[in-house]
Amino acid sequence: MTAASEFPIPPSAPRRAHTDTVHGDARVDPWHWLRDQDDPETMQYLRAENEYTEAFLAPLASLQESIYDEIRGRIKEDDNSVPEKEGDFYYYVRYEEGGQYPIYCRRAGSDEGPEEVLLDVNLLAEGRDYTQVSSFENSPDHLLVAYGVDFDGSEQFTIRVLDLESGETLGDEIPNTYYGLEWANDNRTFYYSVLDEHHRPVYIYRHTLGADPSADELVYHEEDSRFFAGVGKSNSGRFIYVAAGGNNMSEWRFLDADDPASIPVLIEPRATDFEYDVEDHGERFIIRHNGKGARDFMLATVPIDNPGWDNWSDFMPHEPGRPIRGIQAYRDHLVVACRQHGLPQVMVHRLSDGDTHYIAGVDEDDFAMSPRGGREFDTSTLRFAYTSLKTPAAVYDYNMASRERVLRKQQEIPSGYDGGQYETRRVWATARDGTAVPISLLMRRDVPVDGSAPLYLYGYGSYGLNMDANFSISALSLVDRGFIFAIAHIRGGMEMGWDWYENGKLLNKRNTFNDFIDCAEYLVSEGYTARGRIAAAGGSAGGMLMGAVINERPDIFGCVAAHVPFVDVLNTMLDDTLPLTTMEYNEWGNPNDEEYYRYMRTYSPYDNVRGQDYPPMLVTAGISDPRVTYWEPAKWVAKLRTMRTDGQPLLLKTHMDSGHAGASGRFERIKEVAEEYAFILHSFGMADTPA
Repeated sequence: MTAASEFPIPPSAPRRAHTDTVHGDARVDPWHWLRDQDDPETMQYLRAENEYTEAFLAPLASLQESIYDEIRGRIKEDDNSVPEKEGDFYYYVRYEEGGQYPIYCRRAGSDEGPEEVLLDVNLLAEGRDYTQVSSFENSPDHLLVAYGVDFDGSEQFTIRVLDLESGETLGDEIPNTYYGLEWANDNRTFYYSVLDEHHRPVYIYRHTLGADPSADELVYHEEDSRFFAGVGKSNSGRFIYVAAGGNNMSEWRFLDADDPASIPVLIEPRATDFEYDVEDHGERFIIRHNGKGARDFMLATVPIDNPGWDNWSDFMPHEPGRPIRGIQAYRDHLVVACRQHGLPQVMVHRLSDGDTHYIAGVDEDDFAMSPRGGREFDTSTLRFAYTSLKTPAAVYDYNMASRERVLRKQQEIPSGYDGGQYETRRVWATARDGTAVPISLLMRRDVPVDGSAPLYLYGYGSYGLNMDANFSISALSLVDRGFIFAIAHIRGGMEMGWDWYENGKLLNKRNTFNDFIDCAEYLVSEGYTARGRIAAAGGSAGGMLMGAVINERPDIFGCVAAHVPFVDVLNTMLDDTLPLTTMEYNEWGNPNDEEYYRYMRTYSPYDNVRGQDYPPMLVTAGISDPRVTYWEPAKWVAKLRTMRTDGQPLLLKTHMDSGHAGASGRFERIKEVAEEYAFILHSFGMADTPA
């Protein structure tokens, strides 16, 4: 492995005196000044770090190119999604060979009719470094499309409206909006969310085509900074939903989609730790909720004309350990996405008589399976996706009445793929408190389990998000070089139910980090790898995980990739002007409360950097990132450069034209993965190892 000392001297961010005192605790923060993006020295430092990273990685250019070619070779470039029927049209997205961005299309009459291109995002992106289209929604009469577009990765969208008959963009352009918009059934009115000065979506407006957007009617204003507001539409098309959501709390309103002038009607007021969402069916709502102690959620029904809590009737009971993650209502069936034994399941419930069954046919021990929301209500067909770490994604149409399925699409691997060369395993590590933690593994069948294999260990463990075992065309470039690819399903996610999440948040957050370390130790003890042969990776809250575990146990890991890492936890959570801070008090705690402050102080990666050896590290940031601001990873790297006692590579790459999600073009994203993998292989002395 090449030492960092063989390359140019890394940048050094100057220290400036700054101290924050909270609850009598004085924290010296000499890199606080990096928060000022208007300070020329801030940008100078970020550019210097980028130049250093480029210089370090330059000798690995051919390896990066090889990995890029491998991954791109596994993509069917001229691909398309399975068309979705809505009325007389079939909508789909396709890509052209060499194209970075999707093309939105439809066909009339059947999915084999003549193609009509609605929006070619490649044309929209010409001359731009970043382009993202969101909320692409056609009007109910199929004559118009409204969509949002973001050109810098800030997740601040401008809504545009297309006339599908003329192909022209109308003058109804609305800036400063967020994800989500929905049409009323008059085909002239749509609802959308607007950001406040802190980049929080708290306003819901109603726009009528041709009207001045500055005069749009305010439908709802969320005044509690812990909540974001959004819009949705029922699968039946009857209602527009206005939902306010915070961390583990929600509140829903509905209005008549046939009457754009109607006023939102409250279903049930918000309450602490009370979460619910809504589907409609006939004269009733079907509600998924966690009231009555239903920590893993239950279902209720309620008359639409009198929807308050007192009228809720139990419909599907709470079953501990079977978290209900979502519902979709159709004319005759209710689809329930849930989990059993930590794995996803799809349940189909016949509404006429309560007959219930699970979609069967899974023959793997570890997999990912999910229903896909359809565009039609009056149908017996459910579309669902299935995949595993070794099984390319498949899309099925499932007849909920006959229980027959039709394969509509199987992911193609143009460069060739033989799943028989690989095996997956689902193993269980025992955490230090006795909890069994599942780990998903992918490996070649010829890789020995004798401690000699390098291992890529991914983790997240926050917000109750599940890291399911999805097929990855990227991971094969490591696995084919002898790596074992592993996902640690640590607490803080919700793979095993609500308790799994609750035991990895707030004053239990350290369980997340302990689980990851204990999973690494288990994989070593069972011969899957060895200490110093583990590449740990995570992004955002998973980047915080990376920072916490290398402060605690840097000896286990051979290198670390931390993408847009949330590492300056205290400073971020003490700043209530940032977009996510107040909303996330229920995830991390409010450090204005001394108990939470002291606890967060024990694990905040930036505050716990130590004078010790650290493994090689690749850190990324996005200059326009509204979720994890660029200055968190920048300050962290600056402090690591000063405190660490090793000479290992420490790289910071700030993407100057994107935000939290990185590059927008599909091939540009592959370049970022190839860069990470090349760094990992170099760190393990495997830069010359062929795939």
